[in-house]
Amino acid sequence: MQPEVSIIMPAYNTEAYITQAIQSALAQTFDRIEVIVINDCSTDRTGEIASRFTDQRVRVIHHERNCGITLSSNRAIAEAKGAWIAILDSDDWYAPERLERMLQVAQAENADVVIDDLYLIRDGETEPWSTLIQESGAAFQGPIQIDPVFFVQTDVYGKRRCLRLGLSKPLFRRSFLDRYQIRYDESLRVVQDFWIDMECLVHGARFILLPEPYYFYRSRPGSAVSSDRIAWLNDCCQATERFMQRSIVHQYPGLLPALAQRLQVFQQARAYYQVIQPWKQRQYAAAIQAMLTQPAFWQRLVTQLPGIVARRWQYHLLGNRSAYEMLPQPTVRKVQMTKNSESNLTNLQVSDCQSSDLKTSDLKTSDLKTSESRTSRSPLR
Repeated sequence: MQPEVSIIMPAYNTEAYITQAIQSALAQTFDRIEVIVINDCSTDRTGEIASRFTDQRVRVIHHERNCGITLSSNRAIAEAKGAWIAILDSDDWYAPERLERMLQVAQAENADVVIDDLYLIRDGETEPWSTLIQESGAAFQGPIQIDPVFFVQTDVYGKRRCLRLGLSKPLFRRSFLDRYQIRYDESLRVVQDFWIDMECLVHGARFILLPEPYYFYRSRPGSAVSSDRIAWLNDCCQATERFMQRSIVHQYPGLLPALAQRLQVFQQARAYYQVIQPWKQRQYAAAIQAMLTQPAFWQRLVTQLPGIVARRWQYHLLGNRSAYEMLPQPTVRKVQMTKNSESNLTNLQVSDCQSSDLKTSDLKTSDLKTSESRTSRSPLR
């Protein structure tokens, strides 16, 4: 049977998690799927565990050398047979109805890309502590179309009250990716999901946000971001600068200033960590030298000081071990897991992320009625 959806799963050293990821894909209420696992030369039992699955919908491809996540993702897309490409990280998992619900919205909206809300869950815990949209302070009455300016303006590094849609795991229409030859940029080591989304957006994709959480996004310690933040920020700056130089950016009024603001935030953060990172490594001379030559350090320090105090309070006094993660965990609040996340307001303030005149009302609200979408649950066959 020809699959309708190809779920691609690059995997590297995730032996503790990959079973749950694959099982969640196979448990989808929409069953016309295939799961393509790219074992990227793991040094643990990841490839062995994935190969144990006997379901014919699972295909495991083993790399003989480590190629990285972008090349592995592109390899999976090349192998995919489905009309839709779904992303699943090998340490995350889906809610059972995720693909069924997203396909319903894709059909109703004639979408090229559909993204959903994310459940945020800490490694080792069984319940999410929040969702991406809940943490942003945004709320939506139903699916909405996202444009590239809004996408950039509401995804700002270091800001807690931002939508951060670049973290989402999209459902792509394969024919759209092929028409514009869109693939993951294999020169990138960071924020690959953000930039493939941007490629779709600037090429005119109908990019729909479904404000209901169906994806479980696991936060794990020891990421590349936390291990060498300066290198990570350097890569972010370079990727943003390259994108800003492309002529297609000028087709969208407001996009170049939004990208310039994004670049400035990365540059200020880089200056800050050029002092902080060597200081923590007890390289005091290098830290003092950077402090004297990086005026942006002081700007960043002033803006970050309240957050620094709050994180130290959380970590040292309240015992919140995830206080320094990119999406830190609150100390008390838990989110109620339901099949559909109810949203009754449309009050996202882009000014919470940065100065902007853009309001939620500038977006194209979906014609799909929320009440109708919650009752119509028959899978696409």
